[in-house]
Amino acid sequence: MTVTPDLAISFIGLDDARVLSTPNMILCMERVSRNTLFPCLAPGYDSVGTKVNVSHLKAAPIGAKVTFTTEITSFNDKRVEFYVTARTESELVGEGAHERAIIDTVRFAKGLAAKT
Repeated sequence: MTVTPDLAISFIGLDDARVLSTPNMILCMERVSRNTLFPCLAPGYDSVGTKVNVSHLKAAPIGAKVTFTTEITSFNDKRVEFYVTARTESELVGEGAHERAIIDTVRFAKGLAAKT
């Protein structure tokens, strides 16, 4: 993806200091992990993020192209762990671990409805 102003920090106040924000980097890492896992699941199942332990190592300025990758490192019938990375064309921007829980979507929705 290309870093756009809506994905960049704005609190520094200088346009030339705007870079990919950590929350948006994590969002993309979670999204690529979910999208990698989803086709492997039975119909009616999906996954939700449960743990993130990543480091934001380098700045990716507006206009930079960032590639997000994920690799399954362990799994069982309830949890899947991933190694995730974010890279520009020239350097590693972020890396770490992410965990997702496999859920039955109907059961999950019923559980949420019971809480409200």
